[in-house]
Amino acid sequence: MNRRHHRLMAISLPLLAAALLALATPAPAAAPAAAPAAAAAAGGGALGRIKASGLLRVCIWPDYYGISFRNPRTQQLQGIDIDLAAELAKDLGAKLQFVDSSFPKLIDDLNAERCEVAMFGVGMLPARTAALRFTQPYLQSDIYAVTTRSNRVVKAWADIDQPGVNVAVQAGTFMEPVMAAALKQAKMVIVKPPATREQELESGRVDVFMTDYPYSRRLLDNADWARLVSPPQPFYVLQYGYPVKLGDEAWAQRVSAFVAAIKRDGRLEAAAKRNGLAEIVVKR
Repeated sequence: MNRRHHRLMAISLPLLAAALLALATPAPAAAPAAAPAAAAAAGGGALGRIKASGLLRVCIWPDYYGISFRNPRTQQLQGIDIDLAAELAKDLGAKLQFVDSSFPKLIDDLNAERCEVAMFGVGMLPARTAALRFTQPYLQSDIYAVTTRSNRVVKAWADIDQPGVNVAVQAGTFMEPVMAAALKQAKMVIVKPPATREQELESGRVDVFMTDYPYSRRLLDNADWARLVSPPQPFYVLQYGYPVKLGDEAWAQRVSAFVAAIKRDGRLEAAAKRNGLAEIVVKR
């Protein structure tokens, strides 16, 4: 072997050895994915999306009088959660976009990240608190009954759970499971869009429908035929909070901090008064 071949071997063998060593050495294990809370704290999650896009998306149910209601005459949104969503967006320095949702779609919409938070008087039912992360409560309401002034069947609360009485509830609301458990003799009628409880009541297909304090105000403020039937004692008082997707702890804490702030600085009480809901504010 001549000197030239020796020199090439001297150069090639170390390079070949290094290459073989690189092939034989396992690649470093990929770093484990950050936990959702850590990712959110590092700028991911909902806070990261809002910062990157400059946009806060808020899910609402636009048929909730006093809460998140789209006026059919003007198509303008109004209600306590419309006002407070604007305050949250302002605090975050973001533009506000409302996303139409509903109680049956609520969990799917948040988990699919169609919105960052739901702000439409969402009752803190066990099934929802297991699937979503809620803030502290800001409102609370009992269940009320609405019937017509001309109805001779339901005159008082005790008349509701009687044979032959048809009781309507809105699909997906907390009244549905509560009344399903409470009614022993009356028949429960579940109303799904596009039908409404008011239509079912006015048509005579049901004798009464169950609702909460905010929605009852819609009938009392706008329908002279409606009559409110209140429970003689607390029946099922439910607290309302703002839910977000599970796992994004940084965002959950930020929305919770917002609720604490609006309680302290008076924005919650002021918004409640503007929308006729001062009686049901949770102040602490």
